[in-house]
Amino acid sequence: MADKKKTEKKAKKIAAEYPNLYKEASKTDIKTAFEFAEDYKAFLDISKTEREFVINSVEACKELGFVDIDTKKTLKAGDKVYKTVKGKGFLCAVIGIEPCSNGFNILGAHVDSPRLDLKPNPMYEDHETVYFKTHYYGGIKKYQWTTIPLALHGVFFTKDGKEHQICIGEDPSDPVFYITDLLPHLASEQMGGKATDIIKGEDLNVIIGGIPVKDKDEKHPYKQAILEILNSKYGVEEKDFVSSEIEIVPADKARDVGFDRAYIAAYGHDDKCCAYPALMALLAQEKPKRTCVTMLTDKEEIGSYSNSGAQSVIYENFLMELLAKNLGGIEKFNMLVYRKAMEATKMLSTDVTSAYDPKFSSAFEANNTAFMSRGVKIEKYTGARGKSGSSEANGDFVSQITKILADNSISWQTGELGKIDIGGGGTISAYMAKTGMDVLDMGIPVWSMHAPIEVISKIDLYYLYLAYKAFIENIR
Repeated sequence: MADKKKTEKKAKKIAAEYPNLYKEASKTDIKTAFEFAEDYKAFLDISKTEREFVINSVEACKELGFVDIDTKKTLKAGDKVYKTVKGKGFLCAVIGIEPCSNGFNILGAHVDSPRLDLKPNPMYEDHETVYFKTHYYGGIKKYQWTTIPLALHGVFFTKDGKEHQICIGEDPSDPVFYITDLLPHLASEQMGGKATDIIKGEDLNVIIGGIPVKDKDEKHPYKQAILEILNSKYGVEEKDFVSSEIEIVPADKARDVGFDRAYIAAYGHDDKCCAYPALMALLAQEKPKRTCVTMLTDKEEIGSYSNSGAQSVIYENFLMELLAKNLGGIEKFNMLVYRKAMEATKMLSTDVTSAYDPKFSSAFEANNTAFMSRGVKIEKYTGARGKSGSSEANGDFVSQITKILADNSISWQTGELGKIDIGGGGTISAYMAKTGMDVLDMGIPVWSMHAPIEVISKIDLYYLYLAYKAFIENIR
């Protein structure tokens, strides 16, 4: 019997397994993941808007020797350059040993998040209270934005051409801002309606003041008092709001979740939990084989439009400039060489995905859904329902990625964003694929995506960084 057992062959392990990384990872890896998460939380707390993320990315790059690409006439292996895109997008690159004509390795993310923007003429007074009228940005559940502390972030551009930065509500000594909701005692009609009707877009009005000026002849004394505060501190007049870019975001800091601190709750994980590892992976490069690029875009939440969104040619201009200056100068640029380089380029579209939530299991197909703490998620295609708006990666490229992950002992999972007929979503991948490059979506799962406060797993965040780093260092 013993001899028989020795001769029995074990079944080949070919079934897919997606283990929980908190079970599988070493204590050292978990400790390192928690340390990485602390750095991420600190960066996130000062980078809630796309402008802030870009400012802090520039600072991080400069500390490591990166320079503005406009200051370089030619580029050689090991050179480090960056470019801002209208102050709301960002690109940085480390020039590789191989010529740029051989293609690039790109990590692309977006740094805008769902929020409330001010209307062009936002301020009004109603029954002795002053409000800002807002226009929500991106896909949100409007009722989630009531009864939470809010902060103002952004810039005013005054008529004299000066830029005035504003950030109110983040420091413990700051005031916060607030959107009211109806008390339950009077809300039977409200609660009987559809969730989309609980709070209308026109009702997302933010309280900003309630003390009047002492002028009996002033028609709007409460509004006037707030205007005077803004004018004395920032030099702002009411007409300057049309040229402002003020965003209203949750005032909370990033916080650990759970007794074991396994998760992070914060505003803006979508998509900053991918943008930050993408930036860090690029900053870890010194003289890679192929030129590596991190691309952080704006406006993804509303279709990647405008001259700071992923559809803008400015991002492509940066790649053209890398190629031309690597060839010897701008005058050396050749469009056919560039197009061939794009064909040889490999990119990860680094965006988040939905995490399976047992409370809402009917929205997911469990065999094709990402789970928290099981590592990075590969999405071969995005889109909605019949793959509408999808960029579908070629199978051979997916195979290259999974081999790199396996070679570097990086766990991954795969699937879609919810059941087919329920919905779906898109990323910047479709716009990048138009250039001919290979693109695959890879991110981590998020609970409560697009809510004011979202949740991710620390171990997923760290393994995402490892995956991005392995990709730009090894893909050909």
